[in-house]
Amino acid sequence: MHAPQRTLLTDPTPWGLVVLLGALTAMGPLAIDMYLPSLPSIARDLHASAGLVAATLAAFFAGLGCGQFIFGPLSDRIGRRPPLILGVAMFLAGAALCASAPDVWWLVAARFLQALGGSAGQVITRAAVRDRFSHQMAARVLSLLMLVMGLAPIVAPIFGGYLLVVSGWRAIFWFQTGYTVLLLIAVILAMRESHHPQAREEARGENLWGSYRRLLGDRRVIGYALSGAFNSGAMFGWIAMSSYLLIEVYGVPPQDFGWWFSANAIGFIGLSQVNAHLLRRFTPERILVWARPLSVVFAAVVVLGAFTGWGGMLGVVIPLYLTLGTFGLVGPNTQAAAMNVDPLRTGAISSIVGGFSFALGATVSAAGGYLHDGTARPFALLEMGMIVASSAALYLIAKPTAAPRAA
Repeated sequence: MHAPQRTLLTDPTPWGLVVLLGALTAMGPLAIDMYLPSLPSIARDLHASAGLVAATLAAFFAGLGCGQFIFGPLSDRIGRRPPLILGVAMFLAGAALCASAPDVWWLVAARFLQALGGSAGQVITRAAVRDRFSHQMAARVLSLLMLVMGLAPIVAPIFGGYLLVVSGWRAIFWFQTGYTVLLLIAVILAMRESHHPQAREEARGENLWGSYRRLLGDRRVIGYALSGAFNSGAMFGWIAMSSYLLIEVYGVPPQDFGWWFSANAIGFIGLSQVNAHLLRRFTPERILVWARPLSVVFAAVVVLGAFTGWGGMLGVVIPLYLTLGTFGLVGPNTQAAAMNVDPLRTGAISSIVGGFSFALGATVSAAGGYLHDGTARPFALLEMGMIVASSAALYLIAKPTAAPRAA
């Protein structure tokens, strides 16, 4: 079987494929954001402490991180389609087990299984994009997929809250089960193999750990992966600490939390689509050079607002939304630039990029519960630290100004 010919920047965008890839990418965000409003209900229903229920979120991040290192190299060796089908099936099983969980430990284990399967949708989707599209077109498609990532935190908590009120928290996971059934059918019927047979043969002839050692020894792969990971750490910090910041610190009514939480996605969606337009003229590496400083400036304003109290809640939240919005310029371009380092090992590189991000995400989520002092200061410093670390990895390790222009 031959892999499809690559789509170039001048070719029409294959929207059917983009929608399917977007639906696969959405598995993880939907599974995270949709159930956030239900955490107190889960604690009451399963007679569990808030800390144990929070462990279901940490378990999901850990599962996403671990799964990246399984499905990435596996897809390099046997192709993208079989492990993708397996991953979607695992996500389906995990969602059904979550819906029927009799206690919190069952739920933790089921969330981990669900995340393992969901990681295939993350890592293999990125690799399949690099298989099917040229370098700049791949970054543009990743920007379009960021539209899905941006919509998820808007739609998912609101819809999840509605399901919670109407049918209880288990309905959220039954909805995810039904969504995944349809997605599995679509993947089986419409997802063609994109990885070239010769590349699969070369990957099978290479020692897995030797491949990882080679990639982990490449400063560009590590630089882009770390930059993306710290970028994600800032986003996960917001996810983990948003309810505390908005409800406890600034007094937002719990019923309004979903609207405030979702509003951050507006800038993210807008700038990800600006990025898709810019990629018609510039490489991902070139955009990264001037886009990253915007995040540093906005994060500094968040710190200023948190420490001075200037502007109250809006003095922190608005620059925070601008900070997170710039991730629409940074996220897809770090992914595309990393996978362009070694196009024959895109699955393994995608697993490194995703694994770093979700490992850091699990750490930040776990730490977020302890970064409380009754103010926004710990949160602001966490965000600033993540952005500075991301910038250091980009400029000092990856050095994107040296990256060649690629077709």
